[in-house]
Amino acid sequence: MRIVHLFVICALVFAAAYVYRVKMESTVRTERVMRLRADIREQRDAIASLKAEWAKLESPRRLQDIAARHLSLRPIQATQYDTLKNLPPRPPSFVKPGDPDPIGTMIESVDQEALASAAQDQETVTGSVPAPEGAQ
Repeated sequence: MRIVHLFVICALVFAAAYVYRVKMESTVRTERVMRLRADIREQRDAIASLKAEWAKLESPRRLQDIAARHLSLRPIQATQYDTLKNLPPRPPSFVKPGDPDPIGTMIESVDQEALASAAQDQETVTGSVPAPEGAQ
């Protein structure tokens, strides 16, 4: 009978230790959640402050005052507008419809030159790396 009592007492001590461990873990996690909530609140306050500052900086009246101070702009006059028929003619196209794109061919030639130069640079010994046998 005494062995059973000893076994029950050991089980109760083990159960109490386990419950205490669970309680401590939950307390630590609760504190962490509270810290995270405080951090989130601080970040939200900082975001709200930055949004308010941004709204102040981009206010139209402020921008208009800065533009008036630093730019020599004048108001648009109604006589400055013109009709589309008075636009100058489109400049002539120097590339015929069937010809290859001149800019594309220039880019391709630059790419080929860069590849050739890189291949040549790999063959050049600079002294920072020992030369392979027979390259000297």
